Amino acid sequence: MTSSEKSGPIDAASLADAEEGMSSQRNLTRWQKLLLFLLGLTYTSFHLLVLNVIPMETWAFRIVHVAGALVIGFAIVAACVPPADPRKRRWVLELLPMVLTVGLALYALVAMAIAMYMKLRLGHDTYSLPEWIFHTFSWALLASVVLGIVFAWMFKPRSDRIGWYDWSLMAGSISVCAYLLFNLDVLQFRMGVMPAQTDFWVATAGILLILELTRRVAGMALVVIAGIFILYGFVGPWLPGVLEHSGYDADRFITYIYTDNGILGPTTAVSSTYIVLFIAFAAFLQASKVGDYFVNFAFAAAGRARGGPAKVAVFASGLMGMINGTSAGNVVATGSLTIPLMKRVGYKPRSAGAIEAAASTGGQIMPPVMGAGAFIMAEVTGIPYTDLIIAALIPALLYFASVYFMVDMEAAKTGMKGLPSKDLPQIGKLLRQVYLFAPIIILIGALFMGYSVIRAGTVALMSAVVVSWLTPFRLGLFGSARALELAARMSIQLIAVCACAGIIVGVIGLTGVGLRFSSLLLGVAENSQLLALLFAMCISVLLGMGMPTTAAYAVAASVVAPGLIQMGVAPLVAHFFVFYFAVMSAITPPVALAAYAGAAIAGSEPMRTSVTAFKVGLAAFIVPFIFFYHPALLMEGEWTEIAQSFATAMVGVFMLAGAAQGWFFGAAGWPVRVLLFAGALMAISGDLLTDLLGLGLAVVLFLWQRRMAKGKPPEPAVDA
Repeated sequence: MTSSEKSGPIDAASLADAEEGMSSQRNLTRWQKLLLFLLGLTYTSFHLLVLNVIPMETWAFRIVHVAGALVIGFAIVAACVPPADPRKRRWVLELLPMVLTVGLALYALVAMAIAMYMKLRLGHDTYSLPEWIFHTFSWALLASVVLGIVFAWMFKPRSDRIGWYDWSLMAGSISVCAYLLFNLDVLQFRMGVMPAQTDFWVATAGILLILELTRRVAGMALVVIAGIFILYGFVGPWLPGVLEHSGYDADRFITYIYTDNGILGPTTAVSSTYIVLFIAFAAFLQASKVGDYFVNFAFAAAGRARGGPAKVAVFASGLMGMINGTSAGNVVATGSLTIPLMKRVGYKPRSAGAIEAAASTGGQIMPPVMGAGAFIMAEVTGIPYTDLIIAALIPALLYFASVYFMVDMEAAKTGMKGLPSKDLPQIGKLLRQVYLFAPIIILIGALFMGYSVIRAGTVALMSAVVVSWLTPFRLGLFGSARALELAARMSIQLIAVCACAGIIVGVIGLTGVGLRFSSLLLGVAENSQLLALLFAMCISVLLGMGMPTTAAYAVAASVVAPGLIQMGVAPLVAHFFVFYFAVMSAITPPVALAAYAGAAIAGSEPMRTSVTAFKVGLAAFIVPFIFFYHPALLMEGEWTEIAQSFATAMVGVFMLAGAAQGWFFGAAGWPVRVLLFAGALMAISGDLLTDLLGLGLAVVLFLWQRRMAKGKPPEPAVDA
């Protein structure tokens, strides 16, 4: 790495490319790129206008929001990778399937166009239209969607164009949207209560489209989980114990899922407002290179320290992760820079991938954005957003302090050094550009001045544009349009995930399984509250495994949080407890998406990397139990109690890191590590007596380590 006068030696322009690469797998023709550019620009601009200028009816807004994401998603993400070689395509074999599928899709579109014309120009309503329109439309729509999904698996796409089957799925998404908007007044009254047959077929097609896009952008794990929940809605009468329910007709079940009780419910409400807004904010930060400044500042501040790149990963991934919204995506974006540098200074590949995974996952619990999880929490609980980010501050600081201590101790144990000064940005130059932090400061300031989250996010987004004018990467009209289009691409994964999570939430609400789990949890708590907490932790982690963090929390909050609240736990504490473990499922073996992404970049074995990431993020599996018993860590209580709990907990996470790494002012054997772990638990607990005992044990172990180190020759550095 060499210095650069323009942007510094850590050129993070690849951040946007890496982010875009997660959603785009095609090298399209020029006119298709232009089409997608216009679609993305229109999609994000539409959201910003509705949120700030032109309000829109809630159901209609969410329907258009989901449909737009489906259209853009099917356009940019291919079903099968790698694409087929054009020379080996057998167009004759595809001709009949193409004519059948595209023909049905076009028929559905034409039928909806006729219906819209008759309603808008001739004044017809739903019941005065000819019966054949909706009856044949629903069959054609469902058939085109099913065939499009099947043929997308059978015929691999070319890399330079959108497959004909994807065009049929895009048309199907538009048809579903148009039907729901056409019948909106009737459906709001009737869906899930007295469903019409046409509603059932259209809702089925919509669910299949959501599941297919989720599979493409987030993998099979969430789709399989959603499929299990859908199956549960039908097989419930034959299941034992807490899982048994009376069962539901297909008409009622499917149409209920496609209402504000399911797909159009809280998860889509959050994705259509906060997620799109803050991803647009992140896109503007990237387009203006302000996001690069965060990374460069982290390198300048911590790059010279021992194990410097790992410490940079802690800071940079925390800053980028809180606005990124997905742990694995943040690993790919920032890990492409930090992981090779960590390996360069001596970290094992396994440790490098694990540190990046733990730091990126921690970004989801870092205020003020918290990777969109706080927005869902505010929507579900009704607790003001500002209260949530205040409560999240101390646990987030403890988590990142713990990861930092882990990194530092591993560097000390193995004798690592930092990066040379010539390979790092100049701190003086970066301090003269400290105004680039203004968008984040304005966001926080606007929130605490009483602005709504949407207004504060919009003001912060506008400030990112203004700040860019003070840099060489000034955002003009085209640059802003490119950022809006990039925001649409970046948001597709989270929108699909939230819609799919809405399916699961809808099943939970319809079948009542969440209430049954709450009763089960309450029964366990009668014997042992600690056992109930362990049970709740396991459920949250299991529900979150293989799922992006936003969906993991949405599902866990529906199943676990009500049970904790019934135990007498305050809603704030209960939801934070669930939230932490749902987030940390991204680094919890055996299915740890963030750790697997880190392992892919580092070239390490995925399972061992996930175990190491679990160790690095160990504090996040302990702190929730502490704030359950002592809510002072969530800013609940007197300031003296909060300050005491924070100070002693900081000592506790330092001891916890020493126990995990086997280093406490020198090499620590197993007896010392056991005592360190016990002292860490006591210091984090929040009770005055146990805090004093933990601090006392820390002092004793420190003096013991110093005494044992005297007279010993310095140990050679361990080769990493």
